[in-house]
Amino acid sequence: MKNKKTQSSTNSRRSFIKKGAVASSIFIVPRHVLGGVGYLAPSDRLNIAAIGAGGKGASDIANASVNGRENVVALCDVDFEGSAKRSVERFPKAKLYADFREMLDKEKGIDAVTISTPDHVHGPAAAYAMNRGVHVYVQKPMTHNIREARMLTQMARDKKIVTQMGNQGGSNPLLGMVQKWIDNGSIGAVSKVQIWTNRPVWPQGGAMPEPNASMKPDSLNWDLWLGPAPEKPYTPNLHPFNWRGWWDYGTGALGDVGCHLIDIPFRTLGLKYPTDAECSVGAVYSQMWNADYHPEGCPASSFITLHFDATEKSKSPIEMTWSDGGIRPAHPEIIPANNDIGGPDSQNGVLIIGEKGIISTNINDSSPLTPKLYLNDGTTDFGPETEPNDEPEYGHQRKWVDACKAGFASKEHKELTSSFDYAGPMTETVLMGNLAIRSYLLRKENEKGAMDFYARKKLLWDGENMRITNLEEANQYVGRTYRKGWEM
Repeated sequence: MKNKKTQSSTNSRRSFIKKGAVASSIFIVPRHVLGGVGYLAPSDRLNIAAIGAGGKGASDIANASVNGRENVVALCDVDFEGSAKRSVERFPKAKLYADFREMLDKEKGIDAVTISTPDHVHGPAAAYAMNRGVHVYVQKPMTHNIREARMLTQMARDKKIVTQMGNQGGSNPLLGMVQKWIDNGSIGAVSKVQIWTNRPVWPQGGAMPEPNASMKPDSLNWDLWLGPAPEKPYTPNLHPFNWRGWWDYGTGALGDVGCHLIDIPFRTLGLKYPTDAECSVGAVYSQMWNADYHPEGCPASSFITLHFDATEKSKSPIEMTWSDGGIRPAHPEIIPANNDIGGPDSQNGVLIIGEKGIISTNINDSSPLTPKLYLNDGTTDFGPETEPNDEPEYGHQRKWVDACKAGFASKEHKELTSSFDYAGPMTETVLMGNLAIRSYLLRKENEKGAMDFYARKKLLWDGENMRITNLEEANQYVGRTYRKGWEM
């Protein structure tokens, strides 16, 4: 009987946390009754696990623990001899796993997980957790491809899962200034948005490194690192960071900083799915190839154009351009020549261009940055020089934890800045750029035996049905092929 009662109590607690039951007082006794000021009732602690405990995962799980307020019960990583050591040292009582599937199947008391793996594992890991009723915090990009983003968005709704994507800049209070300028009509009707970055800052644009199984670290579980990607021998210089530039694992500069920068206009202008996508890429020439064709990886630089229909916040159609590889737009006339555009040294940024003026900003990641308003009549308005919030990453993880406790239908969940209802469509927009890049590099043999790049055109996008309507071959990049055992 004792075991039965204990199991019943555990189920009741998890049901409360997951569903946000209204009868919370049944389970959580006021702290002043139990132990005075500062007493934390065990039932008031969320049981959290990390999938990916090193690198960005170390700070994600640390921030989600809210300085020990929550209970970190398990850590999953493919190599605990790397940067994941920090998490092991921080949470010595947490159980360690290499396979997130094993962890989620064995640890029945997990309420929520942070997912901070390479991009290609985001979707499978999040789906596995959500299918078990576990709330999820997923690093950006939310998924590796458009199809996964649409699936997870719907799954979160159906299963009532509390979600958050790790584009913490979305919780930056300074975004409120940009939103105010848009909502007040300060720059009038917006017709154009220009976004740029100095990324990639990792190897990208050349041939894939050669596999060399003899170089694999003993501590690394390579098979689990590959996850849904095609099986291949250990390849040096991919783990732990340089995977971003290869399509099997990463999503390039767009999936990295694009989720911060594109977020700004997508959010403040209330954008929906783009109507089309077009791109060009920087050529990489060699004596052997004399061509810009590297099917395994992202190009060294790219230029993307997306178009959007008018929305409630944006009364006219909008053209959005994206450039990476250090290529930036021309300095607008109304911004003084000696002023940076976007962020410091103009290396990354966003220009929102309206009929009355321009908003110049770079509220991305965790950098202290200032949004700036320049009007055609010479009026300016600058944000504060220092951040208005000193909580780690603007409380992005902590707010998700609070929403997990409050429940799916709660005010706390609705106020999250990147729940999947928002992050899903935004991620799809980001990944449209990659769909255009990969299609741009499609080629086939012509009647003369030469290889033609036949797909270099504007791709027309049916967002509701997730299809390119004027180039069927491009639709192969809406999703991906999964290795057996990793299917979604």
